[in-house]
Amino acid sequence: MTTLLVVDDEPAIIDFFCRVFANRDVDIVAADSAAAGLQIMEQQRPDAVMLDIVLPDGSGLDVFRQIREMDVKVPIVVMTSHGGSDTAIRAMQLGALDYLTKPLDVRELIALVDLALEICRLMNEPVQVDPATPEEARPGALVGRGSAMQRVYKAIGQVAAQNVTVLVRGESGTGKELIARALYQYSDRAEKPFLAVNCAAIPEMLLESELFGHEKGAFTGADKKRIGRFEQCHGGTLFLDEIGDMDALLQSKLLRVLQEQTFERVGGNETIKTDVRVIAATNRNLEEMVAAHDFREDLFYRLNGFMIQLPPLRDRGEDFDLLLEHFRCLSNLELNKNVQRFAPDAIRLLRECDWPGNVRQLQSVVRQGIIQSSGPVLLAEFLPELSAEQEQPIACGRGGTGSDAIDRLVESGLTNNSATMYDDVVGEVERRLINRVLNHTSGNQTEAAKLLGISRTTIRAKMDKLGLAIEHTAHAESREEE
Repeated sequence: MTTLLVVDDEPAIIDFFCRVFANRDVDIVAADSAAAGLQIMEQQRPDAVMLDIVLPDGSGLDVFRQIREMDVKVPIVVMTSHGGSDTAIRAMQLGALDYLTKPLDVRELIALVDLALEICRLMNEPVQVDPATPEEARPGALVGRGSAMQRVYKAIGQVAAQNVTVLVRGESGTGKELIARALYQYSDRAEKPFLAVNCAAIPEMLLESELFGHEKGAFTGADKKRIGRFEQCHGGTLFLDEIGDMDALLQSKLLRVLQEQTFERVGGNETIKTDVRVIAATNRNLEEMVAAHDFREDLFYRLNGFMIQLPPLRDRGEDFDLLLEHFRCLSNLELNKNVQRFAPDAIRLLRECDWPGNVRQLQSVVRQGIIQSSGPVLLAEFLPELSAEQEQPIACGRGGTGSDAIDRLVESGLTNNSATMYDDVVGEVERRLINRVLNHTSGNQTEAAKLLGISRTTIRAKMDKLGLAIEHTAHAESREEE
């Protein structure tokens, strides 16, 4: 369970936190003074901190500095009763993740705490490179001993300690975030911040503010000054995922940061200097985008200071059995199961699949199979359906109809007292729905997004999360649809 330290002298605020996070697997540790907060920080080292600016025995900014001396990585969110608090802005410039104004908004609070805990995981969860055995592997391990992965490991070793921009390329689900985290953890900036921004998951109009911040009143809804990721990440590493989805105007501003390490907030005139190493990732063909004038050529060369190419799962046949065992062990540990091996027919069916969603899709399938397993052997009938690009789904196992598979997920969750049953079922429904609509539109994501009533950015983010991939053709989506 993750631990959240709340430093605030108002009992109502502490009670509010306890109620909001009562069912969210977050342990709230409260302190009503600066001294108590620092003592807890020293003894327990929480995963994230919510810090009030005004405390009865000292300034929240002084407490912030002392916490930073204890732990340079812990995400800190400051709280203030005044929306324009200069102290809160100063804390953000010193490295606070964000600030909240009281009274606290429940949805904004949950989203920000979730972000803080995710950042804590990204910075502190070690990335294992080629663990000795599947049993010794932890979540976030880079698994593989074939020639393709050996080249990846060598590249990480060559460039991690160099202060150059790295471009990580590969299909969705190949593990680009793991590579970025490994580069960070083996770099000279490992004791500084690591922040990640998914350029495809944030609406274009908000991405500039997310990266560079904005001044109060810069646009409709900008009711307070915001410090962007480049400013927060000073001295550290910024991971820009799905860089190929960035629009042209923002590409120009990013190019300037890479060249000069300076920028202005949206709506501001102050030139801000920063020292940030950028690691970018994409599953798109940037050379084709440059030729089509969809991506700046000069930015491409700036990002491509060093390139790491991740192989798709279909080209990693020598690693397939090792990956199966790795995900079996992880799923057993996560789900408190004891599946000891795969039945031969299950292995055969898994090997016959194309795996458009790559390693992430394989992990999801193995996990679902173990959820439904009732004994020590994972049989083919326990594997979920896998849909290919064809109009009719191709079953990787004998999973039966969609409703049957969902019923089994529910029954398995009830039997095993699963704490992830909601996510498992909703994920399965989303996977089937999005895949069916994409089949109907022949892979055209713009048309699929319209039919689903969501944005194209959202459908891309969901495809990435669910391990879905579509083989694009030249005519799949015209420039006008962009």
